Amino acid sequence: MSPAQLRVFVLFSAGYFVSYVFRGVNLGFAPLITRELGLSAADLGLLTSLYFLGFAGAQIPAGVLLDHYGARRVTAGMLLFAAAGVWVFGAAQGVAGMMAGRLLIGVGVSVCLGAAFKALAQHYPQARLPLMNGLVMAVGGLGGVAVGSPLTWLLTFAGWRMVCIGLGVLTVGVSVALWLGAPEVHDPRHRQGGLVNQFKGTWHIMRSAAFWRMASFSVVTQGVFYAMQSLWVGAWLRDVGRFTGPSAAALVSVLGFAMMAGCVGFGAAARSLERRGVSLHAFCGIGMALFVVTQVLIVCDAPLPAGFLWAAYGFFGGTGILSYAVMARHFPAHLIGRANTTLTLVIFLLIFGFQIGVGAVLSHWPETGGHYPRAAHLAAWGILIALQIASAVWYVLPGPAMAESAALSAERQF
Repeated sequence: MSPAQLRVFVLFSAGYFVSYVFRGVNLGFAPLITRELGLSAADLGLLTSLYFLGFAGAQIPAGVLLDHYGARRVTAGMLLFAAAGVWVFGAAQGVAGMMAGRLLIGVGVSVCLGAAFKALAQHYPQARLPLMNGLVMAVGGLGGVAVGSPLTWLLTFAGWRMVCIGLGVLTVGVSVALWLGAPEVHDPRHRQGGLVNQFKGTWHIMRSAAFWRMASFSVVTQGVFYAMQSLWVGAWLRDVGRFTGPSAAALVSVLGFAMMAGCVGFGAAARSLERRGVSLHAFCGIGMALFVVTQVLIVCDAPLPAGFLWAAYGFFGGTGILSYAVMARHFPAHLIGRANTTLTLVIFLLIFGFQIGVGAVLSHWPETGGHYPRAAHLAAWGILIALQIASAVWYVLPGPAMAESAALSAERQF
C-alpha cells in the first residue's frame, strides 16, 4: 500500500466513522431525550430518522459534486455542516430545534460513504475494492460500537448536550485533516459538459434496469439493518429481551464489532471466491439471505445465546455493502460517484421510512412503564422480514445482462 493509498484509506475512513457515530448516537440519547421531552415512539422515530432524510435528500447533488469537484474538497466542506448541525441539536430547547439540527447533520455527512468509495476506486485496483470497501465499513462500524457501551459509560458523567459539543469538535478536526491530507485526483472527464450534463448522468443511472436489479435486495436489507441498529434494536432488547440498559448496550457493541468483522471477512472472501468462479453478485446475495435467516431466528426466539444471535445479525447485516463494488464494475469511472450516491440515496430513504414505520407500528400498542409489548415488536419485524423476502425474489429472477445498462452509452455521453 503506497503512502497516498494509506492516506486515502485512513482519512476517508475517519469521515465515515464520524458519519456512523451520528447515525446511531440517538440510540444512547433516546432514554434521556424521551424523558426530557416526553416523546412517544413515533416522535422518537421521526426525530432520529431526520438524519436519514437529510442524508438521502442530499445524495443526488452530492454525487454530482463528488464527480465534479472531487472527494477531498466536497467531504471536507460538507462535514462543517454536520458540525454545525450537532451543535444546533445539542443547544436546542425544543423538538423543532433538535429536528433542524438532526436534518443538518444528515446533510453534512451525506457524502462520507460515497466519497470514500469513490476515492478508493480512484486509488486502488478493482480486484481489491471489495476488501478495501469492507475495511472502510469496518472502521465505520467502530462508530456502531462507540454508540453502545462506550456512549452509555460517557453519559454517566457527561450530559448528552456536552457530548454533542465534543462530537462537533471531532467533526471539524476530521474535516481539516481531509482538506490538508487527502490526495486529489484530477480527471478532466469529471468536469466535462458542466453541471447540467452531470445531472444527466445521474438520470441515466436511475433509468438503468441493471442498477435496480443489482440494488433490489441490497437496499432493503441495508435499510432494515441500519434502521434497526441505529435506534430500534435497543428497544427490542429492553422490551422483548428484557435486558437492562448496560446489558442491552453491551449487545449493541457486540453487534457493531460483528459488523466490522463481517465487512472485512466478506470483502476478503469475495475476492477469493471470484477466483473460484463465484460471482460477487451471487456471493452478496448469499450473505444478505443469511441476514434474513438471522432475523427469523431472533423473532422466533431460537434457543441460541443472545450474544451469538446478535453477533450474527451484525456479521451478515453489512454484506449488502458489496453492492458498491458491484457498481464499480458496471459503471465507468467518471460515473462512480453518482452511482454510489444514487444507491445510498435509495438505502437512506428506506432507512428513513423504516424508522418512522417501526415507531408508528409500536405506537399502535399501549406503552407500559416505558416499554412496548412483544406483539408490537413482532408485528414490526414481521413486516420488515416480508419486505426483504420480496426484494430477494427480484434479485434472483432471471433478467438481462447487468453490464448492458451501465457502461454502454454512459461511457460516451456523460
